[in-house]
Amino acid sequence: MPRSSLRTVAGFAALIGYVAVIFAANWAVRRFGLVPVGFGLRAPAAVYFVGVAFTLRDLVQNILGRWVSLAAIPVGALISAAVSPALALASGLAFFTSELADFLVYTPLLRRGWLVALVPANLAGCVVDSVVFLSIAFGSLSLLAGQVVGKAWMTGLAIVLLAPVRRWYVLTPSRGSGGLLSGTAA
Repeated sequence: MPRSSLRTVAGFAALIGYVAVIFAANWAVRRFGLVPVGFGLRAPAAVYFVGVAFTLRDLVQNILGRWVSLAAIPVGALISAAVSPALALASGLAFFTSELADFLVYTPLLRRGWLVALVPANLAGCVVDSVVFLSIAFGSLSLLAGQVVGKAWMTGLAIVLLAPVRRWYVLTPSRGSGGLLSGTAA
C-alpha cells in the first residue's frame, strides 16, 4: 500500500477515534461524575478522554484537513445526545470553540515543528474547552484547575506515545498539510 494510502487510512482511524472519544467523554461524565486528577483536584471524568481528543483532532487536521476535523464535532455531539442531550450540547460547543482556538495556535506554529505547535495548541484548547464546557454543563468554573491538570496529563501521554512516529503523520505546511479536502494530501 502506498504511503499516501496508509496516511489516509490513519487519518480516518484518527477521525473515528476523535468522534468516539467525544462520545466516551460524555459517557464518562454520566457514568463516573467527578474523578481525581492529582494535586487534590477533581474534574468531570471526561477530562481523561478530552486530553486525548485534542491530539486526535490535530492528527485529523494534519492528515484529512481542517474542515474534516470541524465536521467531526457535530457528529460526536449528535452521538453523545444518546447519553445526555445537555452534555452533548455543552460538549459540542466546547469542542467547537476549542477547535477554533486550535486553528489560531496549532496551524501557524506547525511550521516551527510538531511539538512546538502541539503543546501550546492543546493548552489553549484545554482552557477554552474547559471554560465553555464547565460554564454550560455545570454553571461554574470551580473545576477549572482540575480540568487543566487532567487534560495536561493526557496530552503529555499522547505526546509520549506519538512522538516516535510523528514524522509519518505530521506534514508541515511547507510539505503540504492541506489535507484531503484541499487537494494536497500526501
